[in-house]
Amino acid sequence: MSTDVPPRIRLGAPADPATLDPAERLSVTELRAHQLRLLQATLRRAYDHVPHYRAAFDAAGVSPQDCQTLDDLRKFPFTTKDDLRENYPFGLFAVPDSQVSRIHASSGTTGTPTVVGYTEGDIDTWATLMARSIRAAGGRPGHKVHVAYGYGLFTGGLGAHYGAERLGCTVVPASGGMTPRQVQLINDFRPEIIMVTPSYMLTILDEFERQGIDPASSSLRVGIFGAEPWTQGMRTEIESRTNLHAVDIYGLSEVMGPGVSQECVESKDGLHIWEDHFLPEVIDPVDGTVLEEGERGELVFTSLTKQAMPIIRYRTRDLTRLLPGTARPAFRRMEKVTGRSDDMVILRGVNVFPTQIEELVLRTDALSPHFQLVLRKRERLDHMIVRVEARADADPGQRLQAGADLERQIKDRVGVQVAVDVVDQDAIERSVGKMRRVVDER
Repeated sequence: MSTDVPPRIRLGAPADPATLDPAERLSVTELRAHQLRLLQATLRRAYDHVPHYRAAFDAAGVSPQDCQTLDDLRKFPFTTKDDLRENYPFGLFAVPDSQVSRIHASSGTTGTPTVVGYTEGDIDTWATLMARSIRAAGGRPGHKVHVAYGYGLFTGGLGAHYGAERLGCTVVPASGGMTPRQVQLINDFRPEIIMVTPSYMLTILDEFERQGIDPASSSLRVGIFGAEPWTQGMRTEIESRTNLHAVDIYGLSEVMGPGVSQECVESKDGLHIWEDHFLPEVIDPVDGTVLEEGERGELVFTSLTKQAMPIIRYRTRDLTRLLPGTARPAFRRMEKVTGRSDDMVILRGVNVFPTQIEELVLRTDALSPHFQLVLRKRERLDHMIVRVEARADADPGQRLQAGADLERQIKDRVGVQVAVDVVDQDAIERSVGKMRRVVDER
């Protein structure tokens, strides 16, 4: 096992082709032919083995043999989260129960949980793609990986765990919570990599500083952050307080879990989608029209290799756009997710996303990155309060000025009038998983 902290990774250095999977070295032409073969097989598998898809395809007047090109996929109906809930728990499985090796599920806090199943082959594929993702982020065999994603029905912890082991790393399965202990383990075990939500990473950094330890003195060199939208400003905040590269990972349990796409550390210019396993589209979120590459809309995925639960044209509700590949030329990139269509707040006719507010908070001196949007009714009208913590060293005058500056920036840049409430440090609840950015008290 390597015990030395690796030198800071040099940005712009091309990946060593010898370290890449054969699929990562495919040409675009080879990749498209590979995708078509897998897509045709997936559509047939879904139609033959999942009653929901047979009924949906028949209702749309299409059948698997109608897919002769990749563009023919747009003839097929979408799958939504409601479809998963209506087929709860196992109605979308394409294999007998005896072939299901693992089950994951959402929390179900907003309705019936969504359930996903994996065969032994699916688990193997997932581990392989997570290993590929960690390697693309800068991880190497022998590195220690501190996993602070939650374990259990949530896919983050086990997805990271299996992928790091597949790559040949040593895993520290810390899970979430017990933040002082997270800092102790990082100091004592000296991992090179941490995998966690970006909002909880901020909490860990705060705990380092609370204990009088400079986070930049830690052994961490790569942070792989996902499970929630986060901005370039958040990357700058994390990297400025540490000696690590903050890179983005994307996934969702309905499609696989983390590892659907990954930002490469040498470029940090968006997330390369592992298109040998997942076929992406971007659609107009209102009318479902497929958009051209480079246009921003809602991300849709079709699985190409899943056995237990193939997914056809799943509407993720995540907003992004597709771009040409760079560090992995054959694989298209998705821009960092700017928000979710179902997280959007409509305030007096203006669309507001938490990430828009995050960018402005991070640009405002004397304010920390910890904030929430509180929605209330006042005389039959919706009002928003941006509750944000002051930085520890901000005096009362600076706090007052920062609040006024943020109100003005939101009015000028987002186009909506809000109130800003600057509160003391630690006044906003900390999350060990996905941050609860919007609190609806209406």
